[in-house]
Amino acid sequence: MQGYPIGTIVLVIIAAVIYLGLAHRTLDRLYLTDKAALLIIAAMILGSFIDIPITFGGINASVNVGGAVIPLILVLYVLSKAGTSGERIRAVLAAVITAAVIFSINTLIFGDDPWHRGRDFVDPLYVYPLVAGGTAYIAGRSRRSAFIAAFLGVLLLDIIDYLIIVFFNVPGSVNIGGAGVFDALVLSGIVAVGLAEIIGETRERIQGGPAVEGRNEKLLEGLKNKNYSGDRGEDDEK
Repeated sequence: MQGYPIGTIVLVIIAAVIYLGLAHRTLDRLYLTDKAALLIIAAMILGSFIDIPITFGGINASVNVGGAVIPLILVLYVLSKAGTSGERIRAVLAAVITAAVIFSINTLIFGDDPWHRGRDFVDPLYVYPLVAGGTAYIAGRSRRSAFIAAFLGVLLLDIIDYLIIVFFNVPGSVNIGGAGVFDALVLSGIVAVGLAEIIGETRERIQGGPAVEGRNEKLLEGLKNKNYSGDRGEDDEK
């Protein structure tokens, strides 16, 4: 992927939205405060300028702090906050599915061979976020799972590329989480969580409110007190 500043621009816009207090519900679902989210965004932007060289394999490879290290830490944090072991497993499986779908598209559409050295008749930057975000939501179903699957799925694609270069001696270099991958990662997360918000709220309105059967009583009381009219189902597992 070629590098674009879109990811950074989008993060700045998200920071403004958070600063204005318009993302409380989504951040609560990810167990993040406004302050924590703003710090993470700042760290991702600053970290996007920092690459850590990888010496293993004798190839030109590195890990971008803002596009790989910090997102991975964030994913592990959100994953640790998942309500049930089932949600954790679903999130990880959704990430694997997302990575597999992107890898297939990258290989079959954007490349002449399995090593991605071929044509790019459509800019992948416009395709990966939609495919990754959509797949992550469909496979993950909840906001947390979709967020985890989108971020981790995109990162897994870079890791797969790195492993291919190392073990198959394919010429090339990899900057895990850097360049256009950083942009795709940010946009994929937004698409995934956005779909979860829109579809989740629409589904709940149609069904007349959040599901209550088998749900944690304290959670239901919290949803009532906080007036989460748009949150639904798997998002609220404990």
